[in-house]
Amino acid sequence: MGLEIVVKDIQEGASAEVSRIKAEGDAKASEIINEAKEVQKKTLGDSLAKAEEDLQNLHQQVISSANLEVKRITLNKRKDLLDKVYVQTVEKIKSMPASKKEELLKNILSKYEASGARVYSSKDSEDIVKKLTSLSYAGNLDAIGGIVLENEDGTVRLDFTYDSILKNVYERSLKQISDLLYG
Repeated sequence: MGLEIVVKDIQEGASAEVSRIKAEGDAKASEIINEAKEVQKKTLGDSLAKAEEDLQNLHQQVISSANLEVKRITLNKRKDLLDKVYVQTVEKIKSMPASKKEELLKNILSKYEASGARVYSSKDSEDIVKKLTSLSYAGNLDAIGGIVLENEDGTVRLDFTYDSILKNVYERSLKQISDLLYG
């Protein structure tokens, strides 16, 4: 009977050890499962946050691109309009009555005649300019109107042609459009 007691003690000890190991295994498995669930939640949360951030960035990028495109189209339309106004203005200047041309030339000459020794004008304005000034008439220009004054040695030329004035106004307007578009 002594052997049976020893066997029984060994079996009970082994059974207790198995129960303890099983309990530890269950606890460890439960801990691993909980950690995996936490990692899964965190990963899912991070992925969701990243997806939301990417979506927000894409949304902002699309809006910015659309706004830029609208601005580009608008400014191109403005440039087209400026081009049309430029052409119409040239035509208006060309068809201006002689009395108005004379009045404008008289104003320019009265302000700037002292700055020059010679004067140039378009062929159409030659007679009017010769009548309005005592400066030496130096010749014709390819211009829609206005004058160019030149000093005695030809080193300084003051350009008061309507072409030049109109071009300056046009370029300033284009610069403003460019600043709006790219500035």
